[in-house]
Amino acid sequence: MKRRTHFGFVLVYSLVSCFCSCSAFYLPGLAPVSFCQDSKGGDDCQTKIQLFVNRLDSVESVLPYEYDVFDFCKDAKEMRPSENLGQVLFGERIESSPYKFNFNEEVKCRAVCTKTYKKGTQEDTTKLDFLKMGMQLNYQNEQIWIIDNMPVTWCYDVEDGQKYCNPGFPIGCLVTPGGKPKDACVINSEFNKKNTFYVFNHVDIKITYHSEEEGWSGARLVAATLEPKSIKHSDEKNPNCDGGNPMEVPGEFDSDVSIVYSYSVKFEKNNLIKWASRWDYILVSMPHTNIQWFSIMNSLVIVLFLSGMVAMIMLRTLHKDIARYNQVDQADLIKLPSSLEKFTLPYEDAQEESGWKQVHGDVFRPPRKGMLLSVFLGQGTQIFIMTFITLFLACLGFLSPANRGALMTCAVVLWVLLGTPAGYVSARLYKTFGGEKWKTNVLLTALLCPGIVFSDFFLMNLILWVEGSSAAIPFGTLVAILALWFGISVPLTFVGAYFGFKKPAIEQPVRTNQIPRQIPEQSFFTKPVPGIVMGGILPFGCIFIQLFFILNSIWSHQMYYMFGFLFLVFIILLITCSEATILLCYFHLCAEDYHWWWRSFLTSGFTAVYLFIYAVHYFFSKLQIIGAASTFLYFGYTMIMVLIFFLFTGTIGFFACFWFVNKIYSVVKVD
Repeated sequence: MKRRTHFGFVLVYSLVSCFCSCSAFYLPGLAPVSFCQDSKGGDDCQTKIQLFVNRLDSVESVLPYEYDVFDFCKDAKEMRPSENLGQVLFGERIESSPYKFNFNEEVKCRAVCTKTYKKGTQEDTTKLDFLKMGMQLNYQNEQIWIIDNMPVTWCYDVEDGQKYCNPGFPIGCLVTPGGKPKDACVINSEFNKKNTFYVFNHVDIKITYHSEEEGWSGARLVAATLEPKSIKHSDEKNPNCDGGNPMEVPGEFDSDVSIVYSYSVKFEKNNLIKWASRWDYILVSMPHTNIQWFSIMNSLVIVLFLSGMVAMIMLRTLHKDIARYNQVDQADLIKLPSSLEKFTLPYEDAQEESGWKQVHGDVFRPPRKGMLLSVFLGQGTQIFIMTFITLFLACLGFLSPANRGALMTCAVVLWVLLGTPAGYVSARLYKTFGGEKWKTNVLLTALLCPGIVFSDFFLMNLILWVEGSSAAIPFGTLVAILALWFGISVPLTFVGAYFGFKKPAIEQPVRTNQIPRQIPEQSFFTKPVPGIVMGGILPFGCIFIQLFFILNSIWSHQMYYMFGFLFLVFIILLITCSEATILLCYFHLCAEDYHWWWRSFLTSGFTAVYLFIYAVHYFFSKLQIIGAASTFLYFGYTMIMVLIFFLFTGTIGFFACFWFVNKIYSVVKVD
């Protein structure tokens, strides 16, 4: 569990790692490596293949653990490659393994090490119990075995004759006391003893390479697969991997247990697979990829429906409203003779306008809790720009799954560097609302929402520390994150706030009356709460299918690589939030309810509530998580996602409505 985290390295690396990826044709760490059978290939050609191991995950527990915790074979000269900030935050713990072999040299049934557990020894009992717990909770080597920056996959047949390649494999399986094989035990009919654990102590590794390409000095690895097996070796020095009895660990530790770990390696040449497409066999075999097109079509239908509604309002209803209001104003000027000037008031009552123009003197009245709204909008702007740039870079391929941790690193660095827009937007809007406590405003913008996220994150990290999980962030990394926040993000927020307060307040197209107008009795659908609840339905309808894949990648440990689809859904979400908010804002203004500031933010922001409800449904219907710690961690991290999504969608709806209200009141004539 010991981690050596150098504060200066993490701080500097996190700032540059997201942007240095554009400096060359190949991404950092992703340039092709050539392998040769002997040293004649030159300095650029490697002969030894290094296998690295990562953490272990489970679909029944949120707590990942380091490879060493399960008492597997360890490398005598342990090496840890440098990890970026994203890998540390995601809990990846990559280290070298004792599985070493040379290129194109086949290995048959080589023993790695032997682990012996003696009955009655407390230390051995603890180690064996932890290994059993891992098999019982179905802990798997998710992307844990890495060769040439590729996960060693376990490929097997699934329904309809298709082949599924899982970037990981189970460490073992359990046949329950009732005799029911659990999870991976179904792959072998010999796993049938009740209350017995079967350890996958042997792996058959197959490495596929591509060679004889013009300009190459050697071969390049294009695939790495394995098949886990459970084999009981009677002799460690001369292991036999051809059949035999499986490696059993009884449920009751009533005798000594000895586990011999072994492996075999073979190489296969395949020039049909190009190095640039070597991840395809993993990604293409991921399930449900065709559903992405249904997700896009579903979202487009919602957008077309909303666009039609908004276009009808803009081109017909709203256009008629403006023409009617302006005609009434002209009639007032033409029809009233000077001799009837004393009868002006009764005549104006007869010609009194109705609808949204009637609240022109109150529509730009500053909202209550204007400081909090401006702080939310500043943070939402920061999140919006960060999300847009991150997804755009992901679409270009800079943040692919092969570039481990790059997505999270890029997002964190961008958030840190985008403090200036947050401070500027918050200060400018707060000044427009007539606020004068500029110090409080800028401090809340810099500290409120990030403080809530960090507090939640720190609490989750405490639980991970207590549980001994590899996902626990080292203390040095926490200090580095705080340094990024207070050393860079907060000063940049102050800079943005300075320029925001220096600018004049946003000029409104109409004047605000001194006395607030009384709002008439509203129908059920134009009341604030029903309108806000309805406003989040359509934006959520655009994203819920994509949300399923995102939650799968986080909690079910499936790779997410379809950033093109995600970016398209992101654009659709922007349009949907904007149009839904404008539509409801127009209906409320027609009902002469001028409290639109907070309602525009909450209408689209309520999509986050539906996200939380869906996350609860996903937890109970799709996941098999057990244990109080895992449940608490799931909902703790979900609340961070919900808060970020609330600020993001709320900001989109507010600025769309702000533009709409300014536009319609700037084209109508108001005395």
